[in-house]
Amino acid sequence: MLYGRDEETTRLDEILSHARQGTSATLVLRGEAGIGKSELLRHTAETAAAQRTRVLRATGVEAESELPFAGLHLLLHRVTDRIDDLPEPQATALRAALGLARSDARPDRFLIGLAVLTLLADLADSDGGSLLCLVDDAHWLDQASADALLFAARRLAAEGVVMLFAARDAHAPPFPAQGLPELRLGGLDDGAAGELLAEYAGDLPRYVRDQIRGESGGNPLALRELPAAQREGQIPAYGYHLGALPSHSRLLQTFADRISALPRATRSLLVIAAAEGTGDLAVTASAASGLGASVTDLEPAERKELLSLDGGRFTFRHPLIRAAAYQSAPVGDRIAAHRALADALPCVGNIDRRAWHLAAATTEPDEYVAAVLERTAEHARERGGYAAVAAACERAAQLSPDGADRARRLALAASAAADAGQNERAAELALRAAPHLTDPAQLARLAQARAAVAREQGRLDASSSVLLDTAAEIAPHAPHTAAFMAYEAMTAAWLSGHRQSIEGTSARLAALDLKTPPDAPPYLPAAEGLARLAAGDPGAGLPPLRALFGSLRTERDDHGHSLRERISVASWFAPLGELATGNDLAAELEHECREQGALGPLPLVLLMRTRTRIFLGRHGCALPGAAEGLRIAQDTGQPHYVEQLTAVLAYLAALDGDEERCRDLAGRGADLRQVLPGQVWGAVAIGLLELGHGRYEAARRAYEDVAASPSGHTVAVLYCVPDRVEAAARTGKADSVRELAAGFAEWAGHTGAAWACALAARCRALLAPEAEAGAAYEEALALHTDDGRPFERARTELLFGEWLRRAGRRSEARTPLRSALDTFELLAAAPWAERARAELRATGESRARHTDDRDPVERLTPQERQVVRLAATGMTNRDIGARLFLSPRTVGYHLYNAYPKLGVASRGELTRLTFREEQEEQEEPTA
Repeated sequence: MLYGRDEETTRLDEILSHARQGTSATLVLRGEAGIGKSELLRHTAETAAAQRTRVLRATGVEAESELPFAGLHLLLHRVTDRIDDLPEPQATALRAALGLARSDARPDRFLIGLAVLTLLADLADSDGGSLLCLVDDAHWLDQASADALLFAARRLAAEGVVMLFAARDAHAPPFPAQGLPELRLGGLDDGAAGELLAEYAGDLPRYVRDQIRGESGGNPLALRELPAAQREGQIPAYGYHLGALPSHSRLLQTFADRISALPRATRSLLVIAAAEGTGDLAVTASAASGLGASVTDLEPAERKELLSLDGGRFTFRHPLIRAAAYQSAPVGDRIAAHRALADALPCVGNIDRRAWHLAAATTEPDEYVAAVLERTAEHARERGGYAAVAAACERAAQLSPDGADRARRLALAASAAADAGQNERAAELALRAAPHLTDPAQLARLAQARAAVAREQGRLDASSSVLLDTAAEIAPHAPHTAAFMAYEAMTAAWLSGHRQSIEGTSARLAALDLKTPPDAPPYLPAAEGLARLAAGDPGAGLPPLRALFGSLRTERDDHGHSLRERISVASWFAPLGELATGNDLAAELEHECREQGALGPLPLVLLMRTRTRIFLGRHGCALPGAAEGLRIAQDTGQPHYVEQLTAVLAYLAALDGDEERCRDLAGRGADLRQVLPGQVWGAVAIGLLELGHGRYEAARRAYEDVAASPSGHTVAVLYCVPDRVEAAARTGKADSVRELAAGFAEWAGHTGAAWACALAARCRALLAPEAEAGAAYEEALALHTDDGRPFERARTELLFGEWLRRAGRRSEARTPLRSALDTFELLAAAPWAERARAELRATGESRARHTDDRDPVERLTPQERQVVRLAATGMTNRDIGARLFLSPRTVGYHLYNAYPKLGVASRGELTRLTFREEQEEQEEPTA
């Protein structure tokens, strides 16, 4: 019976009730050892079973915390027959993870999480509409299982799946579950504690029960165990004076004292069972026999309710008993237990568990054990358990007698840690390994891991330095890799926003005198081109960057670019002015990421595609991509992309005129003079917001502040030069931006892009004497013809119409103003439409505001829009879910919500909908 947990059980019962109605939920129960987390899981499981809800259960096992996907296998082992129903890439990844089949390709760790999500949704769908998954002792889950389960948990929506995790607060490994709701359990109040003591300590005097209640801190396990210890004489019946100790320590010592009173053979059996961890009767009994104990020695521990034999498995009544049995044993006994377990484990099918027991029993360098651990790491790599690979290789390195083997294994551990997303650990391992390595490929991987950590920590100069140092070291042996690392070093310097960093990196590159191999992409010239571009010399900077960009092939790549390299190179579309080509490349890279299930790089690709769509005036389809990218970046733990995608969403809000959302996303009150490159889109969004609302002085100050920040050299700032010129011209500060406008015109000329030259002409018109402005506006509009940027064309028309009206040519002004208004309304750029409408009204022509005659598609949320667009092509919910990394039931939920907004009653009616921006993307590029 549960005492004092009415509030908690009510919340859990409500979650189950909502699940039966199709609403998913996740909850993490946290609290100290013995506080009642497992009892709440048991209560929830019984409630679900009574309601005929299917229940899947697993418990994290400390002994298996380094075995990849051990926890996931415990949870799913009874439903593996359903894996065949998953989309093939997901099924292949999950089979490999669970050791059911081998895969030639290493599974993406996030694709495994998506497979878990789809499988759970399928089970809920077939089992009456709901499913309960319980994971106890989640802090002992292996990292691969934790990653997969948390990825699935964060994406639950309308599947009818409930996931409950129970994790210890302290004295255990952390169980980070950022973004998931939590329920923290405290001690029982005096009333509930008294009721529990009445049941378990009714035979003890009242004053003893009062002492126990005071010492327990309301911990239910303490309230049960301290009376038993008192009866056995382990605790005297007077003041215990243990109040200063945390309940974990108090209970652990209580259990240790009770165990120490057991016979020697029973204690041996307990330490072996504790070291084995999984409850395997045959293995534990075999190991015990080697140490002079047997299953018959279990009886004294059973009498004290410490350990029992339940369903053919050894079971400790509480994890703290297991911890006490192991930790209170002498070191020699623990080593002997692990050695006996290694000898008792059959070789077939147990190589991983046997390897870790051997490692625990080994205190000095031993090549045999190190080699066994390395083989274990290879098995884990085949399954996608990169965290387990890192752990096995690191321990193997510690046991390696030979220095070269030690360094090689540390390098393998660092590379695996980076693959697992453990960048800080990867950097630390790389730092230990690098001085002892000579292999160029290993040195490059280690340097990239260290550089990635430095980049995520904002230490971009350090990132650049690490890459350059290693490039110099490996250049004679691996010139292609060295060239790419030098290019990455310059990219890091560019992102730092410090001119001196860019100039310093350029100087070091010149001093290194690296050579580009004849068959390699022109990485080195491109790196120097970036330096020249940052110095304000587009004539020297753009040609080598264009050569690198031109070397990119997505269907037939003559240079053998990796996916990561192609994404890196494609991201330079913006300084080249290659908007349409950049969008095409981003679309192809997005398709490749989705086909491969490569969620890691997808946020960067979606960021790039969002930017191209914004530049091309495809604001409607930019929003869903940005929102999806942000969600995936959050799910995959990539804070730098979370920051950049949030900033881009702020820019989209500025285009729509949504002031509150724009300022919230951009960071209210942020100092624009301190903006870093990852935040720059949010900063320039503030300028655009002010400009759209006609607050020109505020816009001018915003743009000037951003230009003076560490982000002043970035492409985002370059692209908003025409905005800054407009704000300055409107506030009588035209002279302050003439040089800036001239630089923009020079850059536009070197790009050869019609849209860039059109904007340069618009800047000339804004700064020209009244008598010359008209010709410049007409030149700009001529260049805008079919240039692929409707929003910028409309802005030029608006400015030209304003100029014509001021010149007294009201009739002529109406034509460009009407065209501008039509475009702004089509793009849902509300503040700009209002400006055009006001100007048109000043010419004597009125145009009523649009009410709600928008395309119905525009009323959808970003997620609904993506789902509906794909459903309109005939894709099934399962296919859509696989593409968008959602469960099929969540796809159905979004369709259900979208139908009333669209005025349709069935899926078949979706084919008549118009997706304007998507249709534009299917047309031949015109820029």
